[in-house]
Amino acid sequence: MRHKGFLASAQPAADTIRPLAGHEFDQFRQLAYRVFGLDLKPGKQDLVSSRLGKLVRQGGFRSYDEYYRSIVQDRTGEALAGMIDALTTNHTAFVREPEHFDFLRREVLPQLAGHDVIDVWSAACSTGEEVWTLAAILQETVGSRRWQVIGADISRRVLAFAEAGVYPLDRCAGLPAAWRGAFFEPVEGPTPALRVGKVLRSRATFQRLNLIEPLAWRRQFPVIFCRNVMIYFDSATQEKVVRQLAGCLEPGGYLFVGHAESLTRVPHGLEYVRPAVYRKPGERRGRWTR
Repeated sequence: MRHKGFLASAQPAADTIRPLAGHEFDQFRQLAYRVFGLDLKPGKQDLVSSRLGKLVRQGGFRSYDEYYRSIVQDRTGEALAGMIDALTTNHTAFVREPEHFDFLRREVLPQLAGHDVIDVWSAACSTGEEVWTLAAILQETVGSRRWQVIGADISRRVLAFAEAGVYPLDRCAGLPAAWRGAFFEPVEGPTPALRVGKVLRSRATFQRLNLIEPLAWRRQFPVIFCRNVMIYFDSATQEKVVRQLAGCLEPGGYLFVGHAESLTRVPHGLEYVRPAVYRKPGERRGRWTR
């Protein structure tokens, strides 16, 4: 992805760019908070300086302030997306926090036997491993019935990676052997990889979505995974995001969050089920269709 202003003919020498000043850090932290809820604490100034410094130099900017102004002036949104990518950590893995998937398979999916269609939302899908893990479980458990996994993320870069569905072998260590044979195909080349096969690809869709903006889904979900993203938010933003997620759950639906993301101090109105799993009160209203 190229960002506006990144095509400067010559990059300034590293030592000609002065360190990130306090007022510049405040500009970036306010922008990050306003646009996507990222809570950059004062102690994060060195981290922000390091991560954005790479973009400053790659883009040929003479200062952090010049880079900031280019983001604000860029009407395409690409420069802002590049800043978001740099400031967030997109770490994930196949079958990450496996207790969630065991509970989904054993307890949740049998409760959805009356659904004509099952839509599962991976609300911060990053590079897609969670989406494909969910898809494999649904294919094994639900099979030929109508179901879909929707992956969403604020980062266009990770969404493109997720949708391509090609993973180097060192990122596939958590894949069960049975899934490798049934749902993936080898990719030959300098870097051996596995590609998600057609069976799963036909059941997954991806879209860009900012969790702090109003969510305009036309349906409610029986299952939402939103894991390891709320650690970036302050308590006010967490409350807003959880409230929105709860509104996207159907009565009786389940919300899965990361194990490091207890909702104990966040008002939400959901029922605690087990560590990092919550349920929306109410009973499902019979058969449900799109």
